This record gives sequence, C-alpha cells and structure tokens, in this order.
Amino acid sequence: MSFLKDIVKEIGNEYATVVSDDVDNSSFVDTGSYIFNGLVSGSIYGGIPSNKITAIAGESSTGKTFFCLSIVKHYLEKDKDAGVIYFESESAISKEMIESRNIDANRMVVVPVTTVQEFRTQSLKILDKYLSQPEDKRKPMMFVLDSLGMLSTTKEVEDAEAGKETRDMTRAQIVKSIFRVLTLKLGKANVPLLVTNHTYDVVGAYIPTKEMGGGSGLKYAASTIIYLSKSKEKDGKEVIGNLIKCKTAKSRLTKENALITTRLFYDERGLDKYYGLLELGEKYGVFERKGNRIVVGESSVYPSAILKDPDRYFTEGVMQQLDDAARKEFTYGT
Repeated sequence: MSFLKDIVKEIGNEYATVVSDDVDNSSFVDTGSYIFNGLVSGSIYGGIPSNKITAIAGESSTGKTFFCLSIVKHYLEKDKDAGVIYFESESAISKEMIESRNIDANRMVVVPVTTVQEFRTQSLKILDKYLSQPEDKRKPMMFVLDSLGMLSTTKEVEDAEAGKETRDMTRAQIVKSIFRVLTLKLGKANVPLLVTNHTYDVVGAYIPTKEMGGGSGLKYAASTIIYLSKSKEKDGKEVIGNLIKCKTAKSRLTKENALITTRLFYDERGLDKYYGLLELGEKYGVFERKGNRIVVGESSVYPSAILKDPDRYFTEGVMQQLDDAARKEFTYGT
C-alpha cells in the first residue's frame, strides 16, 4: 500500500521497510557440511543466515577457529566475487595458515583488534562504507570475529598500562550495545557475522551446564548459537582431524538442543561435506543398516566406503530424501 511506503519515508528510519520490499531473510551461506547446514537452517542445502549473527562457542582447543576457516574457505569458493573481513584478537591467523588450507588470501582481510570498542569502530566503518555503495555494486561479504572472549575494553587496557588490576564492570554493557547496533547494520547490508566465543562450566548447577562467556550481549543478538565439543578422528594411528559434536544452544530457525556430529579435517579439506548424513538417513529410513554395513541396492557396504566415494551413493534422489529428513529432524512443525 502506498500510504505505508509514505510512512516509511516520513519517519526517517533507514532500517524501516515494507515487508514485501525487504531483503530476502531466507537466504543462507552454505557452510560446506550438509549435516551442519541442516542443523542451523533445517535444510541440507541451507546454512547460516546471510544477514544475521551466528555464534560458534566451545572450550579451548575445540577447533572453533578451524571450523570458521572451513566455512570461510567454502564461502569464497562458492562465489568468486565474495570477500571476508576476519577480525582476530588472538594473533593466531597467519598467511601460512590461510594458504595451507587453500583459502584465497587475496579475498580475505585480517583485521587485528584488541578491544571491543576497536571492533565496534572498525566493523561499523566498513559496513557504512559498504552500504554507501549502490546495492547492485556490492559484492558478497562476510564478517568473522575470532574471538569475542579475548577482547578487552579500553578501560582494561588503560588500567593494565597504569598497573591497576581492577576489573571493568561495564564490559558486558559495552558488548551488548555493540551487538545491538551491529545486528541492524548487518541485516541492512545482508552481511553474515560469525563470532567465536568460549564456554565455561556453570558452578553449582544441578546438572552439568555450560554457558557462553562475555555477558548476555552476544547471547541475545545472535540468531543462532552452536556449542562445539570434540573427539579425535584417526586414520590408523594418525590423528587426521576432529569429530565435532554441534548442539544448538539457541536458534530462531531450527529446534534448540538438536545435536549432530560432523568431521573437521586438519588439512585443506576442512569440514567433511557428507559426514553425518548416513546417521540421519538411517533414522528416517533412507538407508538401512545390516550389522555394521549399509544396505545399498542388492549389496551392502561399509559406511567408510560410502564416505570415500559419496557421489556414487548420494544420488539426487537420495539427497532429496535426506533434505526431507533434515526438515523433520531439525525444524518445528511439518
């Protein structure tokens, strides 16, 4: 209706829009793992929301950085015009690390940040510059913050330089205000933000409970929060990667507390595209297990053989059945 569009113009709010004219909120960034796509979007062909905040949280050495780098690699491979802004607070990212994983270093900018205020200033400056371009001229862009838990505040840095050991009690409020502003800007720009963060055990909880650090700012702002835990994946005696358990601690798109296991290789392969689909298929009758083998047509094969030659077994028809299974497994309703 024209009078609603007139209202949008009158109120002067750059984020207000008639719903039918809004950006496509159903678009996703493929993560490179079918089962992880299903967990966060309800479809094996989906992924993380393209204009919202997704948090990847876990204990130290869970593989959060490698997990994000795998998503970055797949994102850049899917779109040759795309670019990534990687804010990092741990001084852990190097050119050698990026190139060893076959990530296009020419389309990835690493921005070292020390404080939450520095991250706010630089991320908003980039978004404002991005939004100032004509919409049809904007190339796809992704933000990564690795990690929120390692960022100090300006006051903490100043106190440390002065030899003081007092804690900045305003940090949680600062983080909350930053993500309030960022959420709107990211949505307007259609830029996804991946944030890594640490978790800790809640002391005194009746049952073992983990909580994400850094206050409630990210917890409220994130569209999706995934908790990671891991075990080693071996080829004989050689450790070749991690089996990553992923649990939805929060999701606005899929069921909370859903749990999957995916495989993350240490080398350039990153996230295993097909790992986890056999278990999903077994649960919904796409595959049938006979002993320690999977029945395929007239014969049965070991799961490892299927994963080594996925194109042979994961046909178009099978993938459609698996997508239907993912919708039943991870989304509410029918």
